[in-house]
Amino acid sequence: MVTEAKVREALRGVNDPEIGRPIEDIGMLQQIEVAGDLVRVHVLLTIEGCPLRDRITREVTAAVQPLPGVERVEVTLTPMSPEQRETLVGTLRGPTATGPSKIRFAPSTSIVAIASGKGGVGKSSVTVNLAAALAADGHKVGVLDADVWGFSVPRMLGAEGKPVGFNDMIMPLESYGVKVISMGFFVPEDTPVIWRGPMLHKALEQFLTDFYWGDPDYLVVDMPPGTGDISLSLAQFLPGAEAYVVTTPQPAAQRVAQRAGTMFQKPNIRIPVRGVIENMAWFTGNDGTRYQLFGEGGGELLAKRLDVPLIGRVPLVPELREGGDNGMPITVSEPESEAATAFSEIARLIEEHKPTKRRNPALKLA
Repeated sequence: MVTEAKVREALRGVNDPEIGRPIEDIGMLQQIEVAGDLVRVHVLLTIEGCPLRDRITREVTAAVQPLPGVERVEVTLTPMSPEQRETLVGTLRGPTATGPSKIRFAPSTSIVAIASGKGGVGKSSVTVNLAAALAADGHKVGVLDADVWGFSVPRMLGAEGKPVGFNDMIMPLESYGVKVISMGFFVPEDTPVIWRGPMLHKALEQFLTDFYWGDPDYLVVDMPPGTGDISLSLAQFLPGAEAYVVTTPQPAAQRVAQRAGTMFQKPNIRIPVRGVIENMAWFTGNDGTRYQLFGEGGGELLAKRLDVPLIGRVPLVPELREGGDNGMPITVSEPESEAATAFSEIARLIEEHKPTKRRNPALKLA
């Protein structure tokens, strides 16, 4: 015979899709009623018209329906009262929060900045595929699109819609298990963002404080190309960040990327560069021959000059570009492909370098 205790235990596996925590732990599980073979579950929603209400209904039903003795499941959804939302925000931000949340991540969170010296080297493609690869390995991953002028992460990750906000806290959108926030959620895709340094600084601060990231294992930051205000702000907000520099094999791209790597070593920034990623390393023709369309050796030379390892070389494949345009990273659509395998290997090396696992500070390309 089904009991309330059994239903409650089954619902322990149901997380709020936006917050990523069990609905009972955050006060969303309001009441359970058992009437013979009928189970009614009353769930509180953070806001009226929650866009994920159907998903919550499906997941609650799927958790309760298999229990012996259950024939019918009814899920009622009711918006939280202002007081209940305030309690939820206090739970998420922690007991020490007074007013707007400060920037704080758990010690176990690795901040991974993906940088480049110039545009067009595939930095954002590296960011989204690396994030998806880390998520596929079972990690909790967030992506901060800090390229405020040239935001492209939402399209590349297939993240659509508007973030939900309440009580001065906003929920990032999620795609392929990756939480993501970007200026692209707030301005039309064809609208330029014309901001000076102070506004960029404030935008990055709000991305980090006003959004509920939870406790991700990795926060991957898609940096704008070049050197400038965002890098200075990131160093101030996230002093524990580590950087990986993306380049192509082309000597000209390598020289520009070197400036970005050198920037992180400046006394007013001090973000350690942990490795170099060479993108568009080669193209494999139908005859199986590798063609070096953009030259060769740029990644190795950059790694040598920055005194860091070359942790991966990603081939140039049409599917990688198509995945960015269609919103499905190649690590999701074709996980066994040559390019996806390269990203998975880079993700593995970064995982090995995570502080909790760190033994040898030097990463090596397998």
